[in-house]
Amino acid sequence: MRRRSRREARVTAYKLCSLALQYPDEELLAARGELAAAAAALPHSPAADAIQRFMAWWVPASGLEVAEHYVETFDLKRRCGLYLTFYGLGDRRERGQALLRLRRLYRAAGLPQEGSELPDYLPLMLEFCAHAPDRRGEQLLREQRPALELLRAALHEEGTPYAHPVEAVAQLLGAPASVDRARAARLAAQGPPGEMVGLEPFAPPEVMPGEAMR
Repeated sequence: MRRRSRREARVTAYKLCSLALQYPDEELLAARGELAAAAAALPHSPAADAIQRFMAWWVPASGLEVAEHYVETFDLKRRCGLYLTFYGLGDRRERGQALLRLRRLYRAAGLPQEGSELPDYLPLMLEFCAHAPDRRGEQLLREQRPALELLRAALHEEGTPYAHPVEAVAQLLGAPASVDRARAARLAAQGPPGEMVGLEPFAPPEVMPGEAMR
């Protein structure tokens, strides 16, 4: 029973982080009270504390304030992007293969992607973490740990409340391995690779917006 409770708490935490990092449309804003109650019911942990700190700002803030802050944070600051493979692969064609692999893994786990977002969109990966069997979602997310660490650092440096749900994800995954910290440092120093020369899109049609997998 205790193991099940811990598993359910992790599922809830991943779902809350996924929702917290999505654009705050009217439907999401209307659910803030319910989501805050779910966060308050989580067992005490560093991840739960981080989620509750986010809720303390997110719930009482006006919808306009939240929406403007979201756009300012994630849409106008490249280093705070939520598309994780971009940090290491930039716009190179290799990124298209990485995105295609993610989409195929979602399908193989019985959770085919719906919607138009690219499959490396962090809220989408967190939703996969919440539902994938055998913690396969966490395995995928750990592959992107250097990018996640860069995002976490950037959000903390910006002083944005959106640092808290990303901090919660990091706590759920555990401390990064030394190789991930080293790679994150290299990525921070080098920046994402530049766009490849050529007319082909960086991602194949299977993973581009508007071609969601069914």
